[in-house]
Amino acid sequence: MSEGATKMSAVANDYSARHLSVLEGLEAVRKRPGMYIGTTDSRGLMHCLWEIIDNSVDEALGGFGDRIEIVLHPDDSVEVRDSGRGIPVDIEPKTGLTGVEVVMTKLHAGGKFGGGSYAASGGLHGVGASVVNALSERLDVWVDRGGKTHHMGFRRGEPGYFKDPASGAVPDAEFMPFVTGSELAVVGKVAKARTGTRIRYWADRQIFNKTASFSYDDLLVRARQTAFLVPGLTLVVRDQRNPAEPHEEEFRYEGGAKDFVDFIAADVAVTDTWELSGQGTYTETVPVLKPNGHLVSEEVERECTVDVALRWGTGYETETRSFVNIISTPKGGTHLAGFEAGLVKVLRAQIAANARRLKLTGKDGAERIEKDDIMAGLTAVVTVRIPEPQFEGQTKEVLGTGPVRGIVAKVVEQQLAAILTSTKRDTKAQANTVLEKVVAEMRARVAARKQKEISRRKNALETSSLPAKLADCRSNDVEQSELFIVEGDSALGTAKLARRSDFQALLPIRGKILNVQKASVTDMLHNAECASIIQVVGAGSGRTFDLDAARYGKIILMTDADVDGAHIRTLLLTLFFRYMRPLVDAGRVFAAVPPLHRIEVSGSARREKEYIYTYSEKELQETLRDLKRAGRKFKDDIQRYKGLGEMDADQLAETTMDPGKRTLRRVTSADAAAAERVFELLMGNDVAPRRDFIIAGAASLDRSRIDA
Repeated sequence: MSEGATKMSAVANDYSARHLSVLEGLEAVRKRPGMYIGTTDSRGLMHCLWEIIDNSVDEALGGFGDRIEIVLHPDDSVEVRDSGRGIPVDIEPKTGLTGVEVVMTKLHAGGKFGGGSYAASGGLHGVGASVVNALSERLDVWVDRGGKTHHMGFRRGEPGYFKDPASGAVPDAEFMPFVTGSELAVVGKVAKARTGTRIRYWADRQIFNKTASFSYDDLLVRARQTAFLVPGLTLVVRDQRNPAEPHEEEFRYEGGAKDFVDFIAADVAVTDTWELSGQGTYTETVPVLKPNGHLVSEEVERECTVDVALRWGTGYETETRSFVNIISTPKGGTHLAGFEAGLVKVLRAQIAANARRLKLTGKDGAERIEKDDIMAGLTAVVTVRIPEPQFEGQTKEVLGTGPVRGIVAKVVEQQLAAILTSTKRDTKAQANTVLEKVVAEMRARVAARKQKEISRRKNALETSSLPAKLADCRSNDVEQSELFIVEGDSALGTAKLARRSDFQALLPIRGKILNVQKASVTDMLHNAECASIIQVVGAGSGRTFDLDAARYGKIILMTDADVDGAHIRTLLLTLFFRYMRPLVDAGRVFAAVPPLHRIEVSGSARREKEYIYTYSEKELQETLRDLKRAGRKFKDDIQRYKGLGEMDADQLAETTMDPGKRTLRRVTSADAAAAERVFELLMGNDVAPRRDFIIAGAASLDRSRIDA
């Protein structure tokens, strides 16, 4: 017999019935991983890690253990350690296997399947750990329990032991599978009071894309979120993939959803963070495994616990996070639908009851409050805890348990109605503010819709209803067209002569527009200058803003190069930032850069007279110094522009409006959260922080820079 035939015979003899019993379920996972983890890119890789982390979190949620550590190792492995009870190490009677092997190799097995050990948990199918094991090139599990440390190793889901080199564990070490029976090895001793589980695994690159990697930032977000939802739990995340620059973050919060809302809210609050909590019961028909091994359908009563924290802010963006047993459901589900239904019902009822005070008469009274009006500026965290939730798929992105919708809606209706009808002075004032905000959003939506309908570009056969002071351009090409918002009528006259009327439009504004950071939506829409700008841009405002409907490719703010001009530009940017934010995000808002000085350089026999423009005092001095070095003469009477109106049309075109020669500053919102804080500090209602800011910076003021 040849050597190759001998090897094949040995392999055939080693492949026993035990291999079949272990791998019959896990092979399906390896063939169709998308059914269990969604994808095989970085998202699927992270989903595997969430499965292991969630098992540890469920222990903490049940009151067992208060610390979880996640470590990303340099060898592409990841490790999760917890201080829970530890996976059971005794023999499970039905299979004759240890609890560790059952959990790690059997689909639909574990403490959550059948509701044995957890009242509410993130897992429910009992497939999380076994799926991760099946999709790992190597997985090691250590369990501290009963004063001993137990260990078992797996390769692609198959149990056995590795012959590791002295340098430590490696995924491609020689592997010896168990053939006749398993061995849960005792590898050390620990204090009897110490319990916990430690899992380290290497993802199988035969399954996952070569470019798939663990995201440290996503880990931090998930760890912080979990710490908020499980008060008192410490989560540590360590990134040791680059030994030269290790990173570590630790999270622990004693608050709950209320603290979470305060953390994620980006705008300034107009109400306190309100907490709504309650519970309800529902019946569900589920298959129950009887002692004789038969599955029998039975009706069981379930309990659903609801915790909601919410607050309204000055903005119009909505930030809603939903969770089921602390598992994030980014695509919502029945719990989020119930929350929104309850919210809409109670707000509509309260606004109807206060219609006279809110001046909902005439046309306003006929308008219906929509969900978007209520959700504007809302930050909320919705959490429900139920046993064996029904998710749409193993990735748990959508909750499908039907009765939860009605329970959540009822809790929200009852408790939010109690808050909105409270007689306490502070709560009553905040409730009135919310109702006024919702009505203002409704009015803004209606006004924006009307403006959008009438501000579309008109063709030659139609009459234009745009403001009379708009000097529009002839082009219908949105990408090429530009709208200059000009400060004052004097600058408008010069700009009309300087512009390229085929694609450059002009809209003059008078003085300083309304500070919209402090004003309400209604006041903003009633302000003639703000309303004109929104109407001319033609894309609506706030939540109804439609970037595709904007009438111009560039919005250019052309203000004087002095303190007043800078203030007007800031007020305009505040308007765009708060009510037409997508324009800023798309990089379509610009600030013109007009010059401060004009130097007239004398000509000679070989050179013509030349004009040089400078844009700062420093640039002026450097230019004059360079001219003197070159021996060139210039007029001592250097022109200083106080405003755009002092330029003639040729000068304005050459320096500020001609696309071939001008300089524009693009306005971006790369750090929107920081920008929001600065806008609120400098332009908001709260005077004290602004006063402190001015006092703190007074010492560094350069008086020579004051243009007075």
